Amino acid sequence: MENLLERILQFFYPNVCGICGKIEKETICKQCQRQLETQIIAKRKSYIIREGRYFDEQIYLFQYKDMIRMKILSYKFNNQAYLYQTFAKLILNQEKICKFISKYEMLYPVPLHKIRRRQRGYNQSELIGKEISRKLGIPFSSKNLVKIKNSKKQSSLNKENRKKNVENAYVIKDGSQVKNKKILLFDDIYTTGNTVNECSRILREAGAEQIGILTIAKD
Repeated sequence: MENLLERILQFFYPNVCGICGKIEKETICKQCQRQLETQIIAKRKSYIIREGRYFDEQIYLFQYKDMIRMKILSYKFNNQAYLYQTFAKLILNQEKICKFISKYEMLYPVPLHKIRRRQRGYNQSELIGKEISRKLGIPFSSKNLVKIKNSKKQSSLNKENRKKNVENAYVIKDGSQVKNKKILLFDDIYTTGNTVNECSRILREAGAEQIGILTIAKD
C-alpha cells in the first residue's frame, strides 16, 4: 500500500519544490535549501538511564517553528504526503546526521494506531524513514513495533497527561529482531519525548542494545 502511495505521489508531484512549490527537478530548490541551511541545528544529545530515558541519544535538525512548523503540519494534516521526499532530502544532505544514522543496525518509524493511520492515509514517519533506509541502505521495519492503543493526540494534552497517554500503547511483535541490536527510532517532532521514550522502553525490554532518536524538529 505504501509503495502504491509513493508511486502516485511521484506521478502527481514529480517536479515541485516541497517548500515553495516552484517547478523544480529536485524535491527542494536551491534557494529554499540555502535558506533552510541557515536554520539547521543538527543538535545531538546523549542521555543516561537515571534521567528516566530509555534511549541513549537523540539528534534533530530544526527548532519546531516558522516554515518548518508550517510544513510539518501540512505534511501531517493537510494531505501533503509528497513532502516526505523533501524532509528526507533535508536529513540526507547533512553529513553529521548521516554519520549518526550509520551507527545503527535498523531503522524503526514511530508507529500510528491503525485507526489514525486509516484516517490520515499514511504514517508520516514511515514514509520518510523508508526513504532514508532506501538511500543509506539501513534495514527498515514498520511492522514489528506496533501501536495497540488508540491514544489521544499528544498535542491536545498537558505535560503530565502526555506521559500517561502513551503508557503501554506499543508492543513488539518479535523480540528476536531487536535483541542485541542498535535501533534508530524516527519521528517527525520531539516535544516532551514521552512518545519516543515509551517506544524505547518497549525496545529496551525486548533486548535492544542501543537506541537512538532522530527527528526533523524539536519543540
